[in-house]
Amino acid sequence: MLSLELGRSGGAPVRLLAIGAHPDDIEIGCCGTILKLLEEDALSAIGWVVLSGKGERADEARASAEAVLSGVEEKQLIQRDFRDGFFPYDGGDIKGFFESLKSFSPDIVLTHQRSDLHQDHRVACELTWNTFRDHLILEYEVPKYDGDTGAPNLFVPLGEDLRRRKIDHLMTHFASQRPKRWFKEDLFSGLLRLRGMECNSPTSFAEAFYCRKARLA
Repeated sequence: MLSLELGRSGGAPVRLLAIGAHPDDIEIGCCGTILKLLEEDALSAIGWVVLSGKGERADEARASAEAVLSGVEEKQLIQRDFRDGFFPYDGGDIKGFFESLKSFSPDIVLTHQRSDLHQDHRVACELTWNTFRDHLILEYEVPKYDGDTGAPNLFVPLGEDLRRRKIDHLMTHFASQRPKRWFKEDLFSGLLRLRGMECNSPTSFAEAFYCRKARLA
């Protein structure tokens, strides 16, 4: 499979904006990719946006983001407390907030996938596309009871070390979610292995994304 490289002309690092509807969404969907890009010095700046979360959940989200972004020189962590589960009905306020994200001037935006069956995730995706019209947008997946995993078309291979770091990070920073039946190591690892198989990853593991629109230089 032909590999594509990420970066500006001459290999210059890029600005990345990650958007999650809830605490732990970014970590589940694309944390391994972000960690890999940081290891490769491929990012010049990171914006990390969590749209909901209060109390313990908000505390977990902040601690998790700060751990991932530790050492990043230019970073922006934004936490909001829009109502969990009510994004379609609070869309006006959320859209107004999305307009403020333009000032970060990202090159790449990571967001929820368009066919996600969680209503908050879909709104986040729709507003991402509405806000960022001339950017590379990659849509990540979050496994859930609804069974909405599909056929992604862009893959980022992850080595065993990054697979382990991602899962350990989730288990360490989101203690409030560990009692849930789905929030388990074997689920997260199994999805990484499945996507690794689908893209013939040399490391056996991969995160997957939906790339709806891209331009080859």
